[in-house]
Amino acid sequence: MKIGFYQFRPLFGKTKSNLSKIIKALHNVDADLIVLPELALTGYNFSGREEAVALGEDPEQSMAVAALTQLCRQQDLHIVIGFAEKKQDKLFNSALLIGANGLVHTYRKIHLFNEEKNCFDPGDTPLALQEVKGTKIGMMICFDWVFPEVCRSLALQGAHIICHPSNLVLNYCQQTMLSRCLENSVFAVTTNRFGSDRRPHGEVRFTGKSQIVAPKGKLLHRALSQRQALFITEIDPVQAEDKSMTALNDLFADRRPEFYSVLTACE
Repeated sequence: MKIGFYQFRPLFGKTKSNLSKIIKALHNVDADLIVLPELALTGYNFSGREEAVALGEDPEQSMAVAALTQLCRQQDLHIVIGFAEKKQDKLFNSALLIGANGLVHTYRKIHLFNEEKNCFDPGDTPLALQEVKGTKIGMMICFDWVFPEVCRSLALQGAHIICHPSNLVLNYCQQTMLSRCLENSVFAVTTNRFGSDRRPHGEVRFTGKSQIVAPKGKLLHRALSQRQALFITEIDPVQAEDKSMTALNDLFADRRPEFYSVLTACE
């Protein structure tokens, strides 16, 4: 399976321009699955909820989603893209899985970061898997990385690949995702943006360094911090089904859930 990422710099509020940049970059791409950044069409640094709502869209009525569907149909491709999802009076920081037949699945970010809490509603979708060309993929978004339960929940369901649209501003995630892939024996595509969102109310700078990590925590490729990058590599998803650490140790078979009840106990 050929998987990859497109790291670029979305311009704040320039939805049409950002969409055109994505379509141009992925035109004639040879891949099965491409992951794009968080909030790839709108930019990130909203002044508040009112501005975020104004830029949000219902995916089922979005011309951008329709254009990406057409691209997927032409390229025999699936795309995961970060999206400001408007649903009635709610606004979610979401990730859309789009294929040749349109929207396949929507994941709504369950762990909102910092000022996102002032713009978005907390996610309400389960951590679930979708199938792309026989491969099981799960989705999480940016700050979800700091909660190991997210990756573990997807891996326990049988995920081969974790798709991870991001707008990272801290310096910890990229290295931590090597551990997430080691402890769960999965592939992960973390797609970050680069550059800054400079707004009248302040500036947010992003760290770039999008990457693909393999089971056992092996870094397959990491992009530069402040450069546009399209990277694609071929993987064997079946490698993620091997959970052995030694001849006598299995990451999942050796788990002792009866001792982990504190993880889900109500306070």
